[in-house]
This record gives sequence, C-alpha cells and structure tokens, in this order.
Amino acid sequence: MSHSLPPLRLLSVFETVLRLGGVRAAASELNVSQPAVSQSLRQLEAHLGATLLDRSTRPPTLTEAGRLLHRATVEGLGRIGEAIDEIARLSQSGEQAVTVACSVGLATYWLMPRLALFYDRHPHIAVNVRTTQQGAPPLTAGVDLAIRYGDGSWDDGDVRLLFPECVQPVCSPALAARLRKSPRWFEAATLIHVDVEDETWLSWRAYLRRMGQDGGGRGLRFTNYVQATQAALAGLGVMLGWRSITGDLVNEGRLARVVDAAIVPNEAFYIVAAARPRSPEASATVLAWLVAEAER
Repeated sequence: MSHSLPPLRLLSVFETVLRLGGVRAAASELNVSQPAVSQSLRQLEAHLGATLLDRSTRPPTLTEAGRLLHRATVEGLGRIGEAIDEIARLSQSGEQAVTVACSVGLATYWLMPRLALFYDRHPHIAVNVRTTQQGAPPLTAGVDLAIRYGDGSWDDGDVRLLFPECVQPVCSPALAARLRKSPRWFEAATLIHVDVEDETWLSWRAYLRRMGQDGGGRGLRFTNYVQATQAALAGLGVMLGWRSITGDLVNEGRLARVVDAAIVPNEAFYIVAAARPRSPEASATVLAWLVAEAER
C-alpha cells in the first residue's frame, strides 16, 4: 500500500456529513460539536493533501477528489458493516434475522418508517437494513432480500415487482403556492439536482425535455436523495420527487407537487429474494409483508 490510510474516524465523519447533507446534522448524529466535525474534515484533507469540498458553493459540493473518496468510503464502510453484521449473527442463538438491502433513499423514506408496524406483528424477527447509494444492491453474502430499481431482468434470485415509480416536481407547500402562479415556474425556481451514475434515474434536463421545455442545468447539487429531500423540506428549492422517496411526505403535507405533470419511468422497484436465505420462514414473512405494504 503506497499511502498510509487516514484514521477511520475521519472517514466516518466524512461519510456522515455527506449522507446527512451537512455539518449540523452530522454533529448531532455523532454527538460532537459542529466545529469538531469541520476540524475533522480539514484534518482528512490535510492527511490526503487534497481538497475534498468546494466551500465556495452553498451548500459545499464535492471536488473530483471528494467524489473518488466518497465512493470508496461508502463501499468500504459498507463492507465493514456487513462483516459486523455477520459477526453479530454468529452469536445469535435462535433469533430469526432477515437482511434487506436497498438504496439509502428508499430505506430512509419508505422502508424504515414502516418497520415499527412490522415489529408489532412479528417481534421474533429482526430485520437488518443494508444500504447503497442508489440503484440495484447485490445479493451478496448475508443479504436475504434486495429491493432494486431497474427493469427486473436479474437472474440471481426470485424477482417480484414491488411498485412502479412516478416522478413529479415537489417542494415545500409555501414555495409550491408561489411557483404555481407562473406557467414557467421552473425558470424562477432553484432546482435541486442529485448527481448519480445510474442513467436510468431521471434528471431535470430529461424531465423538462419530456415536458417540451428547455433548461434544468442550474441550481443546488447533492450526491444522494436524502440530502436533496432535506433541502426540499427546508424550502431551498424544487426536487424531482420519486414516489418511493417523497410519496409519504406529500401525503403528509410536508411536501407539495408544483404541477400535476408526472412521468412514469420504464423502470420500477422490484424485490429479489435469495435462493437460499438463512431463515427461509422469516425471509418469506418479510417478503410477503413488503409486497403487502407496496400494494397499500
């Protein structure tokens, strides 16, 4: 190894800031002060000899070095988390556990809010959630069920349609009320972008082009949908609301649709079940529950 690795603590702070969308939220989760988080980020940059965040933008955005490190950090910490889960399962005596893999956005805004009801009905089954940035998480060792976005053409497990997607511009109710007064609202709005590598995820340019409009390049940029959603909830702009992420927030009145024009992508969310789950009966119970929740 040609370069010494930075302390794991600094990488964890870096990942937490990006996952939660800012220093304040990261400080709260890590139970430290905001200056301590900022200092850790600068220590990490000093260790690497590279700038990771472009602080001239508001909010700060990742530099190319930052994007490279973020991708590697998420993957590395994810693998460490997998190993810890496996170690924990070695000591479980008789507990039925099922691991579900999905994107961080789906986990945060669709799956996790529903798990409390599942535990009320099935207290003997532990559901472990393993997240990826987006797309189609693999059925790696220890994963029993994977919720994936795509065309459903996978052959590594039993594939079932969970629900189709629907994409509409959403923002805070107060901002939506102002923007609806203008037929070209998107020119007056701050558009919230999510930079993803998966080309099947609809961009603002693609959405507006399908609506017969030009534009969609400027605005705020984030690296995942959790950050973008928090920005929309804070009234900072308009995001493309995917039903899997913002559907419940719209139903609760915390976000509002700017226009009714929606796009239903060719891709959808599917659930893929491993051929040999560790607890077949528990895995079948979680699968049936997920399908029922999606149908609701």
